[in-house]
Amino acid sequence: MGKMRIRFWAIALALGLLASTAAAQKNIVFLGDSLSAGYGVEPSQAFPALIADKIRDEKLPYTVENAGVSGDTTAGGLRRIDWLLQKKIDVLVLELGGNDGLRGLPVSAMKSNLQAIIAKVRAKNPDAKIVIAGMQIPPNIGIAYSAEFRRAFEEVAAANHATLIPFLLDRVGGIANLNQDDMIHPTAAGHRIVAETVWRVLEPILRAAS
Repeated sequence: MGKMRIRFWAIALALGLLASTAAAQKNIVFLGDSLSAGYGVEPSQAFPALIADKIRDEKLPYTVENAGVSGDTTAGGLRRIDWLLQKKIDVLVLELGGNDGLRGLPVSAMKSNLQAIIAKVRAKNPDAKIVIAGMQIPPNIGIAYSAEFRRAFEEVAAANHATLIPFLLDRVGGIANLNQDDMIHPTAAGHRIVAETVWRVLEPILRAAS
């Protein structure tokens, strides 16, 4: 009887530790387009997977969900967010808007969609940290449009006290050997630089909230 009782308590303790570890884990969601999805590279080479590797190496209590969908716009992200909110979101990395810009969609609509996504996340998870990935587009659609597009991310971040990554493709955008033939999507080497850019902003947030 004594041995059985000891075994029972050992199993109970192990299960309790597993439950405690699971409860301590927090969730990071990358809500994005083909850049997050890793178009043209292996899933393990996309920058959200590289961020997950860094988190694992640093033994931080976070899991990463890559909710990147190639071709998605801010309107598409808004349609998808309710499904993602079935699970708790502790950190949202909002990487949307590039396709809005490439299609010349109204910047006001893009800002409205980004705002609505943030509002939904905070309504369900009031303490969620929001990180907005800023984007830029070439001036071929018009210099005024390009400037308004760039400012939109700054304005949404400021209005929501969110953290801004000024330009997600910093040190990658426009550099031939870091992009695929379309000059839009990074190569594996480009994704490694994007991951460094994101990590510089994200790491302090994760450590402060751990």
